[in-house]
Amino acid sequence: MKGNGVKIGFTIAFLAIAIYYLQFSVRYWLLEKHVNSLSGNTKTEYVKQNQKEISNLRDRILNLGLDLQGGMHVTLQLDTPRLLIDLAREGGKDTLLTNTVNKAETIADKNNTDFIDEFVNLFEAKDPNARLSRYYRSEADNITRRSTNAEVAAYLKKQRDSAVQRAIQIIRTRIDRFGVNEPNIVKQGHNRIAVELPGVQDDQRVRNLLKGTARLEFHLCAEPAELQSSLKQIITYFNKQDSSAANDTVAARNNPLLKVFVPQGQSVIFGSATAQDSAKVDSLLGLSAVRTMLPRNVELMWTAKPSFTSKDGNKYYNLIGVRDQVELTGDVIEEARPEFDRYTNAPEVSMTMDREGARKWSRLTGANINKPIAIVLDGLVYTYPRVITKINDGRSSITGLSSTQEAEDLVNILMSGALPAPLQIVEQRTVGPSLGEASIHSGFNSTIMGLLIVAIFMILYYHKGGSIADLALMFNILFILGIMAAFKATLTLPGIAGIVLTIGMAVDANVLIFERIREELNAGKSMRAAIDSGYANAMSAIIDSNITTFLTGAILYSFGSGPIKGFAVTLMAGIVSSLFTAIIITRIVVDYLTRDKVTAVSFG
Repeated sequence: MKGNGVKIGFTIAFLAIAIYYLQFSVRYWLLEKHVNSLSGNTKTEYVKQNQKEISNLRDRILNLGLDLQGGMHVTLQLDTPRLLIDLAREGGKDTLLTNTVNKAETIADKNNTDFIDEFVNLFEAKDPNARLSRYYRSEADNITRRSTNAEVAAYLKKQRDSAVQRAIQIIRTRIDRFGVNEPNIVKQGHNRIAVELPGVQDDQRVRNLLKGTARLEFHLCAEPAELQSSLKQIITYFNKQDSSAANDTVAARNNPLLKVFVPQGQSVIFGSATAQDSAKVDSLLGLSAVRTMLPRNVELMWTAKPSFTSKDGNKYYNLIGVRDQVELTGDVIEEARPEFDRYTNAPEVSMTMDREGARKWSRLTGANINKPIAIVLDGLVYTYPRVITKINDGRSSITGLSSTQEAEDLVNILMSGALPAPLQIVEQRTVGPSLGEASIHSGFNSTIMGLLIVAIFMILYYHKGGSIADLALMFNILFILGIMAAFKATLTLPGIAGIVLTIGMAVDANVLIFERIREELNAGKSMRAAIDSGYANAMSAIIDSNITTFLTGAILYSFGSGPIKGFAVTLMAGIVSSLFTAIIITRIVVDYLTRDKVTAVSFG
């Protein structure tokens, strides 16, 4: 045992650290098991009393990935066509630009090609001498009216990449506020973002959280008299479409708009429709002949929440007439927080504006007393309160929310910032807890089987030396889990595969050492000398093979995503741990067993 003091010290320290970080997981799982055994008010009361301890333990446990504890996988796609339209100069936008964007989007989706390349190709095909700098300028990127189409295309791609990175940052901020442990958010391709949310099952809430662009706008509402006049003209227009109608009553009965739309003509409410009929209403009201009947500079927006429920259970949403000019945007919001109405106790979001916003809000409210102002988020009207008096302190509220949870999510979206362009969900998968539990069982069983097979082989082939290697193997698994818990890594199903692979690799170093020892013993050396030579001669081969494998794991971690990263993490942790156990722990045990220079250890 002489000279092993430092090795024993490192082993004890490593073991203590691993146990320290893993004890949080053990305590949390025992506590969770106890909570699940309770029911009703007893369970609720226990959770309230121990909320702090539960929260602290949850933050320090060995996290399980999406495939082990269930959750959601969502793939988002940045609306690059919308981004290109938004980037174009306000004075330069025309039908040529929008038509080219729309056609390029169709071609890119069909052929799975780069949208911006298709956009540039279509633009140049219509007129080889035309310049994209007609629409796009940027002093910061040195894009002027003399810039070539290639330079503008490079600028647009740079803006798209920047928008994706900004979207990733905003999504990460929103998810962190949402309270998800170890989310995985990575860029895919040119304009896609893959999001994995372990332990999350409320898919609709997550969809709203990820898709919301947080484009907050304040609009003046249209004049009620103008809206009523337009509504009458539009209804008359659709009545006249039925040329076979015998009278006005029959025409009204066959009116395609009135079949899906309930006209209101009250205040700034244009009418109402169910959620399933809203698209049809938009289509009818979007006809060019109909749009000319709407008041000038007025657009129609749906409310975010239903206004009433019919006797048959259908929920109806109001269509509100608002001025198309944006008076204020969400950029002026300095603070947002969930609150409750002092009279009705209904949840709402209170917003405080910065100095410039407060000044504009004061002017806006002072000039529109007794008139409604619409607060619009992502194209939906959340509230349109009537101004009672001039507001000088820059405060406003979003009301009409259904729950405190919705208020908190809305604050989350507002405070994390606006997305540079809308995100569309192109893929969504939900992994249920039962499937995750099945994955845990299958992974655990495969690990145990692999461990048993390797352990039995080592004992049969190397006898007492194999038993020493198996002891090191147990320490190896403990150290792997301890390393992952210490670095707050996430254990996934591929990660379990990495552990199984590590079990096989962990004994590789012992095999090299033991074979060297056998060679030295066969050459006539003493047990002590054979052990010293065996460890010394096998070291270079052990180090070389493990370093190359570790570098492979590092590359997989750097360039991989999701399952690949999970595999790489456990592989690298396993290599570090197996090196330590093979070189340090087995040497301590072998030296202890042969300390009297008489006792022999069989190596097969």
